[in-house]
Amino acid sequence: MKANRHNIFLVGLMGAGKTTVGRLLAKRLGLTFVDVDQEIEARTGVPIPVIFEIEGEGGFRRREELVVADLARCTGLVMATGGGVVMSPENRACLQRNGWVVYLSAPPHLLFERTKNDRNRPLLQVQDPLQKLRDLLALRDPLYREVADFVVDGAKHSAAGTVNLLTKEFTRRFP
Repeated sequence: MKANRHNIFLVGLMGAGKTTVGRLLAKRLGLTFVDVDQEIEARTGVPIPVIFEIEGEGGFRRREELVVADLARCTGLVMATGGGVVMSPENRACLQRNGWVVYLSAPPHLLFERTKNDRNRPLLQVQDPLQKLRDLLALRDPLYREVADFVVDGAKHSAAGTVNLLTKEFTRRFP
């Protein structure tokens, strides 16, 4: 039994719609929305790409663990996590223990279309960003599924459709 089912944690790759869906879902359910990446930027005072440049991915992930653990203690949140949040066993356990975890899945081509012009995605500043998304999905999809209580196929639902689906499911599970 999870301690706090009044938190909703959205997981999935960059471009899956976690922030967009999270904002809409929080408004619909009367919960507080928080984006982990934005919270990290607010706490450090620098953009994510600068953290990656200075501290590397490992440094960023350590900061992410601290923010996730801190925020997960709150109640009434809809949290948009970073795409790599599931790479940490501590984060996976924290999310599972403290809320309802929703995996927003999407195929690599859709993720690419949504992220191709965003220079604030350090992991996609490579020669072939579509292949990078394929590689990330191959690595992370099993971990997203491991932590997820519910999976939404983003290729089949718009942001509004996803919010409707999650609202129904959340209120059904947690009346």
